[in-house]
Amino acid sequence: MKQSQMLIPTLKENPADAEIKSHQLLVRAGYIRQIASGVYSFLPNGRRVLRKVEDIVREEMDKAGAHEMMMPALQPAELWQESGRWSTYGSELMRLHDRHDREFALGATHEEVITSLVRDAIKSYKRLPLTVYQIQNKFRDEKRPRFGLLRGREFLMKDAYSFNESFESLDESYEKMFAAYSNIFARCGLDFRAVIADSGQMGGKDTHEFMVLSEVGEDVIAYSDTSDYAANIEMAPVVAEHTISHQEPKPLKKVSTPNQKTMQDVANYLNHELAEGIKAIMFKVDDQFVMVVTRGDHEINDVKLKNLYDADIVDLATEQDTQTLMGSGFGSLGPVGTPKEIEVVADLAVEKLVNVSSGANESGYHYVNVNPGRDFEVKEYADLRFIKEGDPSPDGQGTIKFARGIEVGHVFKLGEFYADKMNASYLNDQGKSQTMVMGSYGIGVSRTVAAIVEQYHDESGITWPANIAPYQVHLLSLNPKKEDQKQLADQLYDQLKSAGIDVLYDDRKERAGVKFADSDLIGIPLRITVGKRAGEGIVEVKERVSGEQDEQEHSKIIEYVQQWFSA
Repeated sequence: MKQSQMLIPTLKENPADAEIKSHQLLVRAGYIRQIASGVYSFLPNGRRVLRKVEDIVREEMDKAGAHEMMMPALQPAELWQESGRWSTYGSELMRLHDRHDREFALGATHEEVITSLVRDAIKSYKRLPLTVYQIQNKFRDEKRPRFGLLRGREFLMKDAYSFNESFESLDESYEKMFAAYSNIFARCGLDFRAVIADSGQMGGKDTHEFMVLSEVGEDVIAYSDTSDYAANIEMAPVVAEHTISHQEPKPLKKVSTPNQKTMQDVANYLNHELAEGIKAIMFKVDDQFVMVVTRGDHEINDVKLKNLYDADIVDLATEQDTQTLMGSGFGSLGPVGTPKEIEVVADLAVEKLVNVSSGANESGYHYVNVNPGRDFEVKEYADLRFIKEGDPSPDGQGTIKFARGIEVGHVFKLGEFYADKMNASYLNDQGKSQTMVMGSYGIGVSRTVAAIVEQYHDESGITWPANIAPYQVHLLSLNPKKEDQKQLADQLYDQLKSAGIDVLYDDRKERAGVKFADSDLIGIPLRITVGKRAGEGIVEVKERVSGEQDEQEHSKIIEYVQQWFSA
């Protein structure tokens, strides 16, 4: 393609709202443009890159036995009401009304739609297992879209769904998708990890996220320093053992703690370690209030709390709620004297504590010498905290370290979660009705493009992997006004195209410095420059990643390029 005829609007400076490299470079290099907050157009080169990733996804999904289809983005509310997610999915679901005041949602995901289709189309075990997929734009009303393609309100996603006779059959489908995902991200050249994850609003239990390692990732990965164990920090169980103190319990005492608001403030004021205090936080778990107690140096994991109660929604109670229920604001909240109608659950480490401090449910006061079991009752002790660096790895091998990651894929074992709610059943080999068993598998295709840029760039621009780049070769004619340069560049352009090599031909009437800077910014793997030695039939070849340069006779260029890409 001739660059003079293409829409590739490059920029010298970073956009003011672009915080991370992928956002900065994809905009500067003319791959994307924002049309509204969190909504982007893919310009021609951006679409070519997106299609390269889509092609990899399609090839691996087809190899795994999945079949491509297309479902509507506009989904009737009744389907979501059948599954129960209309009321639980939250404010990210984009909802609208048609002219007849019928409620719809713009598809954030398609579990409901595909379940309704399959339950009507498949009635016999002979048609199972079945896996279908689509590549389609999705919509989520992000409260704060940011990081370009990493958190948008409209994005391209591959979503797949498997329908099985049994949980054993689901395991087989899940493993096929897991392997396909591993192949997809490896072929994209990404440094990634598959980590144990939370199913969240999707339902189901067993699930893994595919995380691309990056400092700009919004998710924290807990991994073992000596094994392949890895989990999202929300899901990593704590297996650290806590020994009970041998102190004799002392009498409970209320003390004044004026203007001491945080756990660290109180610890400093009372002259004890942070771990010698307990933290109490009130949550609303579905429709009931629950007080959660942890050690002062630990952080409450609301995902573990949600799983403990098998709840749909877990939110922090408001300060008004705590005032009404406990007579105290956040800064002085504690478990002593909790009304019987409020359940108290505590992290496992709390059970071992003796003579610790806690809020006294009175502004400016705390208790000291608090002892669980004596001074407050705990309904259940459970693992309710986030794992910490240095904790033992849950698999018993090594200790935990943290890394940041960008989620690019997620695989779920949904089980009977949707099929049961939406009456998706089939007749088994004995003619009896059974509920289908489902899996759901998603890849953020546009998000994967951004993740690739996060791992493939330098100070000059993007450094695309060869199989993802919009073109294989960037051909530059430094001075098209000179006839020898124009003729040789035109000749090479035709030869490269005839040889089946994707080439972007910079024939613009721009200064050489502008062309070189744009070429580095765009990031095509191989650059061929037709310059001063055009009359001798000599061109310069430069590798984008290594920066290595070489002069070649134009007659040998096709062979050189073919060998370079086959190496």
